Amino acid sequence: MGNDGELDVVDVRLGARLAELRSERGWSLGELAERSGVSRSTLSRAERAEISPTASLLNRLCAVYGRTMSQLLSEVEAEPVPVVRAADQTVWADEASGFVRRSVSPPHAGLRGELVEGRLGAGADLAYDRPPVPGLEQHIWVLDGTLEVTAQDVEHRLDAGDCLRLRVWGPTRFRCPGPEDVRYALAVVLP
Repeated sequence: MGNDGELDVVDVRLGARLAELRSERGWSLGELAERSGVSRSTLSRAERAEISPTASLLNRLCAVYGRTMSQLLSEVEAEPVPVVRAADQTVWADEASGFVRRSVSPPHAGLRGELVEGRLGAGADLAYDRPPVPGLEQHIWVLDGTLEVTAQDVEHRLDAGDCLRLRVWGPTRFRCPGPEDVRYALAVVLP
């Protein structure tokens, strides 16, 4: 993972992109707050990069803007390249939930599939109230540890080597029961 300075630069670019998306739609902070269920003050602080947005916050905004999280993050990157070296992959951390997300695929806003590495610390529990894009296809392949994924009120316990494939229509929950951390590959395909 990069140093704090690198993460701050990502937050600044991300905040600017979020403000741009809202402006493109002609929405006030109040309108965006109503659409996303996120407070005006939190939205304002995220746009000004005064806070690092949580995974849950980004998920809500992605849902409002019709993007996956990787698409949004790729929009703050440079021009698309066919290869992205491990050291250059964007790493984003949600300290509050213990979630670390690495964008493995080279960023490209025009493509429908992407590969992400997720890490959750033991005991971490990450809930999304909606998919960023309804009907999003996900393949969750556990590389190390154990992951519990709940989707459509069904809980799936995945151990190292197990893979779950699903379409996401409603709330989902990712939980690492421990005792060790979990590392998984997430393939995301737009409908």
